[in-house]
Amino acid sequence: MVEVCTPQYSESDVLASICRDSFYDFVKEFWDVVSGDEPVWNWHIEVICDELQNLAGGVFKKKPKKHDLIINVPPGSTKSTICSIMFPPWVWLTKPRFRIICGSYTHDLAMDLSRQSREVVISEKYADSFPKIRLSKDQFGKQYFMNTLGGGRRCVGVGGMITGFHGHFVLIDDPLDPQGAKSAADLKKVNDWMSETLPTRKVDKKVVPTVLIMQRLHQDDPTGNMLKKKSNPVRHICLPAELAPNVKPKHLRRFYVDGLLDPIRFDKEILERLKEELGEFGYAGQLGQNPVPLEGGMFKVDEFNYEKTAPLVRKFKQIVRYWDKAGTGGGGAYTVGCKMGLDYEGRFWVLDIVRGQWEASQREKIIKNTALSDGSGVHIGVEQEPGSGGKESAQNTVRNLAGFIVRIDIPQGDKALRADPFAVQVNGGNVHIFIAPWNIEYMGEFQFFPYSKYKDQVDASSGGFAMLNKVKRKVGGLVRGKR
Repeated sequence: MVEVCTPQYSESDVLASICRDSFYDFVKEFWDVVSGDEPVWNWHIEVICDELQNLAGGVFKKKPKKHDLIINVPPGSTKSTICSIMFPPWVWLTKPRFRIICGSYTHDLAMDLSRQSREVVISEKYADSFPKIRLSKDQFGKQYFMNTLGGGRRCVGVGGMITGFHGHFVLIDDPLDPQGAKSAADLKKVNDWMSETLPTRKVDKKVVPTVLIMQRLHQDDPTGNMLKKKSNPVRHICLPAELAPNVKPKHLRRFYVDGLLDPIRFDKEILERLKEELGEFGYAGQLGQNPVPLEGGMFKVDEFNYEKTAPLVRKFKQIVRYWDKAGTGGGGAYTVGCKMGLDYEGRFWVLDIVRGQWEASQREKIIKNTALSDGSGVHIGVEQEPGSGGKESAQNTVRNLAGFIVRIDIPQGDKALRADPFAVQVNGGNVHIFIAPWNIEYMGEFQFFPYSKYKDQVDASSGGFAMLNKVKRKVGGLVRGKR
C-alpha cells in the first residue's frame, strides 16, 4: 500500500494564500490593524479593491498599461484606507521589490497615511503570514520605508520633490482640499505637479499607471484635468452618494439601495445634514461627485428663455455693450463684450457675445469695430481693473471709442456678489437669450459659476445688467459710475 502524505497547512499559510489572491480579502483581514471601528462592508469597497487588483495584474506582468485609473467617491468612504494604507503592503505579497509613490495634498497627511501603512507591515499578523517581508532597519521612517527585499514606499505632499525614487505604482489620494479648490493658483499647482512632475518618476512610463482617488471639488480639479486629456486613456469609477446620471460605470447603478450609495455611512438624514453644512456647491462636488452647483447653482441655466428672433430695436428701452477686458493675449482670461438689452416689458435680453484672447492692440481694434457694428445707439461699458495700469487701459479704450457714449465702471465686491442681481433675474425666468453659436460656451460658464474655470462672460453680463439698471449721470460723451 502506498501511503499518501497530505501536506499540513497552518492558519497563517491559508490566510497568506487567500490574501495574495484577493486584495479585498486582504483589506478585510487586516482591517483591525489600522482601525478600531466596526467595519461596514458596503459593496463599493469591493469594487474599489477589484479595480486596483485588476490594474495591478497588468503591472505585475509588465504589460503596457491600457489606462490610468480615477476613482471618485465621497469623503469617509474608506478610500484612503484601501488605496494609501492597504494597497502598498498587499502589492509586496506578489512583488516585494516594487516601489510605490503615494501622494496627498499636504505632506503631513501623506506622512500619516504612510505611518499607518507601515503599521500594517510591522504588525504581528503580517509578520506571521508573510515572514519573508521585513522592513529594513536603516530605512524605517514614516516618509520613506523599505523592506529587506528592495521594495519601498515613498510619501510626498503636492508640489514635493521625489528625487532619486521611481515607482512601479503612483497613487494619489486627495491631492486637493476644499479650500484649495477655491484658489486658481492652488488648482494650477496641483495640476502642473501631476502632469509635469509625477510622470517622470515612473520606473517604466509605458507600464506604470497613475491612480487618482479623490472627492470632486472643482470642474478643473485633478480629475477634470486628467479626463480632458484625450491622449491619455482613463478608466473612471464615479460613485456619488446619491444615485445620479454620473455613476460610472453605469452597471454599478443597480447596487444603489433606495437611491443611496451606502445606506449606513450616508443615509438620507446624514445627507440632508451634509447639504446644510457643506452648502450647495460643496455638496454637489464632495458628495455628488459633480462639481456643478445643484439646480444650476447660483444661475439656474434652465431658466434662460431661448429665442430665435429678438425684438426690433425700437422695442428696447435701452441696449448696452459691456466689456470685461483681459490683460494679455493668447492665454489666461478672455476679453468679453456682452450686448444686452432691456425691453419695454421689463425683460432682459442677452443679444450677442464677442469673446477672445487678444493682445492689447488687436483687442482695441475689435472693440472699436464692434462699436461701429452695434451703432451709436448702443451705450458702452468698460470695466476698469485695479491699479494705475487698469485705469490707463480703461482710458485708452475710451479714447479709442470717441463719438460713442462710454461709461468707465469700477467694480465693487467679489465676482459672485456682483453677479447676484443678474442671477435673480435669470432664476426668475426674466432673461431671454438670442440663439447663436456662442450659447454653448456661455451656458457652460454660467452653469459652473462661481467655480467655473473662466468667469469673464459672467462678469461682462453682470456689468451689462448693472448698466441697464443704473441711473446714469452723463458727463460730455463720457459717463462714470460705480456699481
